[in-house]
Amino acid sequence: MARILLFSAYKKVCKISNYYTLVSIKTQYGAQMKNRESKPISGKLLVSEPTMTDFYFSRSVVLLVEHARKVGTIGLILNKPLNLRMMDVVKEFPTNEFPLFFGGPVHPDRLFYLHTLGPSVAGSVEVMDGLFWGGDIDDMKRLIDLNIAKPEQVRFFIGYSGWEPNQLDRELKEDSWIVTQGDVSTIMSCNADTLWRNIIKEMGSDYAIWANFPSDPVLN
Repeated sequence: MARILLFSAYKKVCKISNYYTLVSIKTQYGAQMKNRESKPISGKLLVSEPTMTDFYFSRSVVLLVEHARKVGTIGLILNKPLNLRMMDVVKEFPTNEFPLFFGGPVHPDRLFYLHTLGPSVAGSVEVMDGLFWGGDIDDMKRLIDLNIAKPEQVRFFIGYSGWEPNQLDRELKEDSWIVTQGDVSTIMSCNADTLWRNIIKEMGSDYAIWANFPSDPVLN
């Protein structure tokens, strides 16, 4: 019994130690990190800081597709795949093997998509050079049915992530997110399991220790 109590106490100490280690790191490098942050605009990525425990956004990477101070922000979580395919969810879609991702908790009953098909999908909005979101769903169905649109060119999402006007700015001031630049290749062909960690590492030595911080310090 004494050993069990000692082990339990040890785990609590580890949790506290890990938490304050991260706080120390964030304090030490805080000024450098803030100097490197970009403004949250369409085409940028939001990377959650490692202590975020939100059910939806823990260890998440979010692509911003719309951002306006007076209107708010819309984004899609890139690294939350669902164990579903499009053909399992949308029955009227052509038979396909396109995977489905969880884009966020807003409107989980609606379908959203990113693609690199450009003007082939009428009404698409360009998020960054070569990457578009939305557009005519019938155009998308036709391109898939003709085998023109490939899985590496389209990514489907259920739901999206939304912030009210000024909400994201407040969360950035609270150090909940880091804003960084993404690229089409990373966004469309990423390995969801390692995306958060890989982007953190690519952001440089100031952030490198974040990549190895345990998702749950008490289990470390």
